[in-house]
Amino acid sequence: MGTENPGRPNFPMRPSFTPFASAPPTVRPFSPSGPGTGSESSNFRPIPPGAPPTMTPFSAAGPSPPVRFSDPSVPSAPIASVPPSGAPYQRFPTPPFPSAAQAPPNRAPPMGQPPFQPPAGQISVPPPFFRPQTQVLPVPMGSPPQNANFPPSSMNVPQPPTDSSLSGPRPNFQPPFPGYPSKQPAVSQAPSPFPAQQGSFMPPPASPSPFPSQQGSYGPPPVSATLGYQSRDQMQHPGSAPPTGGVQRLTEDFSSLSVQSIPGTNDPGLDNRSLPRPLDGDVVPSSFLEMYPMNCDPRYLRLTTAAIPNSQSLVARWHLPLGAVVCPLAEAPEGEEVPVINFASTGIIRCRRCRTYVNPYVTFTDAGRKWRCNICSLLNDVPGEYFANLDATGRRIDLDQRPELIKGSVEFVAPTEYMVRPPMPPLYFFLIDVSISAVRSGMIEVVAETIRSCLDELPGFPRTQIGFITYDSTVHFYNMKSSLTQPQMMVVSDLDDIFVPLPDDLLVNFSESRNVVETFLDSLPSMFQDNVNVESAFGPALKAAFMVMSQLGGKLLIFQNSLPSLGVGRLKLRGDDLRVYGTDEEHILRLPEDPFYKQMAADLTKYQIGVNIYAFSDKYTDIASLGTLAKYTGGQVYYYPSFRSGIHGDKLRHELARDLTRETAWEAVMRIRCGKGIRFTSYHGNFMLRSTDLLALPTVDCDKAYAMQLSLEETLLTTQTVYFQVALLYTASCGERRIRVYTAAAPVVTDLGEMYRQADTGAIFSLFSRLAIEKTLTGKLEDARNSLQLMLVKALREYRNLYSVQHRLGARMIYPESLKFLCLYGLALFKSVPLKGGYADVQLDERCAAGFTMMALPVKKLLKLLYPSLIRIDEYLLKPSAQADDFKNIMKRLPLVSENLDSRGLYIYDDGFRFVIWFGRMVSPDIAKNLLGPDFAAELSRVTLTEHDNEMSRRLMKILKKLRESDPSYYQLPYLVRQGEQPREGLLLLVNLIEDQMGGTTGYANWITLIHRQVQQN
Repeated sequence: MGTENPGRPNFPMRPSFTPFASAPPTVRPFSPSGPGTGSESSNFRPIPPGAPPTMTPFSAAGPSPPVRFSDPSVPSAPIASVPPSGAPYQRFPTPPFPSAAQAPPNRAPPMGQPPFQPPAGQISVPPPFFRPQTQVLPVPMGSPPQNANFPPSSMNVPQPPTDSSLSGPRPNFQPPFPGYPSKQPAVSQAPSPFPAQQGSFMPPPASPSPFPSQQGSYGPPPVSATLGYQSRDQMQHPGSAPPTGGVQRLTEDFSSLSVQSIPGTNDPGLDNRSLPRPLDGDVVPSSFLEMYPMNCDPRYLRLTTAAIPNSQSLVARWHLPLGAVVCPLAEAPEGEEVPVINFASTGIIRCRRCRTYVNPYVTFTDAGRKWRCNICSLLNDVPGEYFANLDATGRRIDLDQRPELIKGSVEFVAPTEYMVRPPMPPLYFFLIDVSISAVRSGMIEVVAETIRSCLDELPGFPRTQIGFITYDSTVHFYNMKSSLTQPQMMVVSDLDDIFVPLPDDLLVNFSESRNVVETFLDSLPSMFQDNVNVESAFGPALKAAFMVMSQLGGKLLIFQNSLPSLGVGRLKLRGDDLRVYGTDEEHILRLPEDPFYKQMAADLTKYQIGVNIYAFSDKYTDIASLGTLAKYTGGQVYYYPSFRSGIHGDKLRHELARDLTRETAWEAVMRIRCGKGIRFTSYHGNFMLRSTDLLALPTVDCDKAYAMQLSLEETLLTTQTVYFQVALLYTASCGERRIRVYTAAAPVVTDLGEMYRQADTGAIFSLFSRLAIEKTLTGKLEDARNSLQLMLVKALREYRNLYSVQHRLGARMIYPESLKFLCLYGLALFKSVPLKGGYADVQLDERCAAGFTMMALPVKKLLKLLYPSLIRIDEYLLKPSAQADDFKNIMKRLPLVSENLDSRGLYIYDDGFRFVIWFGRMVSPDIAKNLLGPDFAAELSRVTLTEHDNEMSRRLMKILKKLRESDPSYYQLPYLVRQGEQPREGLLLLVNLIEDQMGGTTGYANWITLIHRQVQQN
């Protein structure tokens, strides 16, 4: 099932070197004509004519190995008698491997056989079973032969290539995927007649068992998998092969920590400095991209493991979430934008059965007249306008002009058949609370100023539509018809039967009514400055906004400053009864109180209206109910507790401006397709599920991500590669209907160890956090934390079991290098706002707002929130002349532990949502004076950080600006704290140093010890 086209030669891989070419008594020449496993008999992806047939280590002419299914078209499962090609640790019942110290990295050729010299200029030699003319020694079924006949020295046995760039040992690098030949000497099928000497390799016997490998063993897939899916350029350039593993020896390919408590103490005996920490932030695994260079960029799609299990039993032993995280409109760096393709008259090329879009992994056959779908294997006709001839290597001659055939990320302009109605214009509707609390906080003034400053940058000019409603105990509508010189205000006080006066003039084209809109925004703060109304008719105002917007859809921005108190959707104070906490009724406080909100969310989604909630209050506002509107309409919740414009105004300005000006996809739906035998079963994030796999997203932007869980539909996957394709159909602000398509391939593996090696911690915790937050909505916080801890323990225990027989693990805690931060992020999730503690630890509104926010965060942003940055800046500020290199040096992150806080230092804590600037008790007086001005000795809770006229202050502001620019999705407001100022220091910083043991919570070292003890228990 290769991606190669007809006539294209197979890509020569690095050889699997064979020092002993043993043979059964009868040597038969290789015959490519027999029906071997993994050959053209498979009905999934036939090998195109002209390409060398794909062979297995069994002779195609000899007896074929027993198959588990009666269907001859299904390739047989890998069996234990196939020589190991990638997994370093097998469990064979007979002679064990020698110790690691004895295994030599390179082998001399057998005695009496001259070394094979490849022709000059040849880079790599294909393995024997890649070349049809090579003499391959068949392995008869039944018991292994008692004597081995060595081939004469003239036999064509591949030797190590002479190119030093290929043969250099890489001792600690594991082969990235099973099925790729490594530099491990291939084990001959028949046992050697010679006794094992020091440094020699005892091969396993060839028992042709039809049963799958034992736990921890690895039977490689048929050799067709070794080609993987390389780019067409790689097919032509052997030197650009995917990386192969270094010399495979029985060494430890896991990382470990020695966990041995000191007798008579509670000290875990761990060296804090040796604990793994993600001080480089989110690091995307690179081996997956190297393996499949035509995959979409991981910023759009990340799998929790890049090695898909081939069986349900393997899935059951994985224990971590299996799935993907999709960020469909992630911002691409300049120069890496997604190409836009307009097929015009041709129409978009899609599979007629499964509706997959054409992508780099489809194959063209029949001289370019047909193409085979990589997901369902159906052969489709190529439309005449899309036809192109194939060259001698099987490539389409127009390949370089077809981005959709060489890039995993593309965008198609959709024709009219993808539209139910004409594309909607960008539409912004503002629903603003003008009760007394909103007026006093200064929120109305900041909102009006910000909207006015962003009018020129609203996307979609000149089609953009805009409208406003304000409310207190009544609902106020505004006629902004372009013929007016100033807006007309209409007040509706009948809250039980709300209606819309002048429905045609409440939503206007901004370019036509600009003067009226600007006049309204200029006068809005003063219109209500004397308002003393304390009521909030939020429900009726929401219904009114829905009536106005339902014709077109759009984005509804709600600015709510108090608890809804009048009309439909009114809410009451909850959460004051402490007896509820810790009981089975606790989770009800985190759910919407009134079904009105969920019903309204469903109606809003149906009419393509997305909701963003801006909540401001120093009292309870029931974010659990209000946030439901954002959750089911693809929106988000911005929470500003105790908002004061003088303190928090900048944060609101920046975040509202980004919300209004960032590129937005309108009236969108998203679906993710995957290959036969697997499917996505659950989806997690802010959206409404329209059918079993169709996500309704009225608005989407670059700051939203969605997670989904994967399951196997079949007991055993029979393919070597699975494909995923994400399709987002949306209306762009320019008025075009478009389809954003991301395609990725991933290998299918039989080895649990390989799944662990290819794991992606960031994607795993994106899924973990969403699952844990959802669990808090159905049970106690403690239950959510316990289920998370149990999954971590089970996963690490299963991994330990893979190596517990071959290695003396003792008191060591072992983990794969790819998951070295698993325990730390688990602890960070435990201590995160949605999950930590109980009633006394976090206010109910704050907990719910954090939950809604984390459900939508992309991977990078989420990991920074879980494990924030801590950097020291006083030395940089004191330097006479700062260099660019100095700036890079100060950006080095420190572990989140209080012993890193020097009382003579100045530190910035940054979690992506706020800065905490910590002044040590003995920090240089010059620093305090220069940064704080005359307030340097005052209590810092009363001091606002502003830029002063000196170099040190300018440098600090430059640092904060750089940190904000690195991720502009939220604005970090600086909070100042001095060492020893309690409770402020504890609340703002000390409680967030997650590696410390504080307030009854576990520290990092103790957490490792606790997890390790549970892993060791059966």
